[in-house]
Amino acid sequence: MRLLPVTLAIALFSSPMAIAAELAEIENRGKITIAVKDNLRPLGYKDSQDNLIGLEIDIARRLAEEILGDADSVKLVPVSNQDRLKVVIDDEVDIAIARVSDTASRRRIVALSPHYYLDGTGIITKDITFAKADDLRTGRIAVLYNSTTIAVVRQRLPQAELVGVSSYQEALDLLEAGEVNAFAGDRTVLAGWQQEYSQYQLLPERLSGEPLCIVMPKGIQYQPLRNKIYNALLDWHKSGWLQERIEYWGLP
Repeated sequence: MRLLPVTLAIALFSSPMAIAAELAEIENRGKITIAVKDNLRPLGYKDSQDNLIGLEIDIARRLAEEILGDADSVKLVPVSNQDRLKVVIDDEVDIAIARVSDTASRRRIVALSPHYYLDGTGIITKDITFAKADDLRTGRIAVLYNSTTIAVVRQRLPQAELVGVSSYQEALDLLEAGEVNAFAGDRTVLAGWQQEYSQYQLLPERLSGEPLCIVMPKGIQYQPLRNKIYNALLDWHKSGWLQERIEYWGLP
């Protein structure tokens, strides 16, 4: 196989055209493909007309407007939790906005944007005698098996009795039966639960912090796309648009 001279190879791989190839491809096709959740109220879910709505859907459409000048120039691809990074790595989508929190292990395989929302562990209950987390220091709290929530609650409320559940539905059943006092989980999910079941209250305290970020591909050729996303998020924070949408969707 004939090899390119070193100087020519460097020129090809460092040229502006090569670096901007991925952003140029999105602009040429006139559409950006974004992985989202379709079952996670109020971040991304379907309304009664089967339309995708939610905070992350708003962000996806606003990003399409920033990049392509049209909020409708986006293809939304519902994705499962286990595939949120994989679809970006495998080039099945351009980016993912699907409740992905910022961790060191994730940053090793994908690029993550500045955060658009600070999530974390919260507690929900329908017992009005519990107004803050400390009120549950000796209570019975349901938690999902093998979740990071377990360590958070144990550290914050070491004397509480934790009851493992395999699903949110199981936690709801235990709450309705009076077998647990509260349920601990992600505050974004619990906010959606509160919207659906108005008899429940989300306690005001955030027990941990989990920045939610946009998942982007690594590689120098994607730097222009990443820059677009970085700058858009910074502008949305500064202008107040993000905070307005957060409040609109009832997130704490």
